[in-house]
Amino acid sequence: MLLRYVLAMALGVLQAPPRDSLLAQGIRLAPMEPAAALVRFEGMLARDSTDVVANWRAAIALNDIAQPLVAKGNRPRRDSLLARGEDDARRAVRLAPHDARALFSLGLVLGNTALTRSIKPKIRMAVEIRDLAVRALAADSTHDGAQHLLGRWNYEVMKLSGFERFVAKRLLGAGVFREASWAEARTHLERAVALDPARIYHRLDLARVCLERGDTAAAGVELRRIAELTNRFAADTTYRREAAELLRKLDQSRR
Repeated sequence: MLLRYVLAMALGVLQAPPRDSLLAQGIRLAPMEPAAALVRFEGMLARDSTDVVANWRAAIALNDIAQPLVAKGNRPRRDSLLARGEDDARRAVRLAPHDARALFSLGLVLGNTALTRSIKPKIRMAVEIRDLAVRALAADSTHDGAQHLLGRWNYEVMKLSGFERFVAKRLLGAGVFREASWAEARTHLERAVALDPARIYHRLDLARVCLERGDTAAAGVELRRIAELTNRFAADTTYRREAAELLRKLDQSRR
């Protein structure tokens, strides 16, 4: 709370600037400047740690700041940011257990945290991620992020090795992994694209699923469409580069 107090001082929160002003600033900055947005959301939390919106928005901002820190030397900072994001997201879920946005924020943070974990904690997180995605969609089936989260969950489970599946099902009791399928992965990612057709990340993961299933025509459509879209989020430059590389390999394979 000391850090939030300092942030609050820097923003003049103790002089009572309007909460809605900080929120509006944070929302405006979040897509392309998550670090600047986080300052606003942290300022809101310094005033009221039970602010549900500030908690889940802070969690997503922390996730977005951590996401590009993939180099090995950045691992401690990445882990620290994601741990803070998990704390904020879990607080949001405790305060609003049926809020799709809060549930999604926790699933998002756990999904990125799981990427660098060993098999057992990764599988435990995967079970929780699915539960969060299902609950989020039960609360709001039009939440494109939750649709993507569940689609990506199916994709990641289907890509597990036979040994990893054995550990998941037999040793850790993750019977829910039997629910995963390529069809479900594609269905939920197609739904995410339909809900937000201009979101590069939705189309990129849909293309990945199509490639895994050998549907190169559909994958090519999604990858070429990405080239026509404008960047809306800080990570879109990376996603665009990944899409271009996939398209290059796809075109080469057809020669």
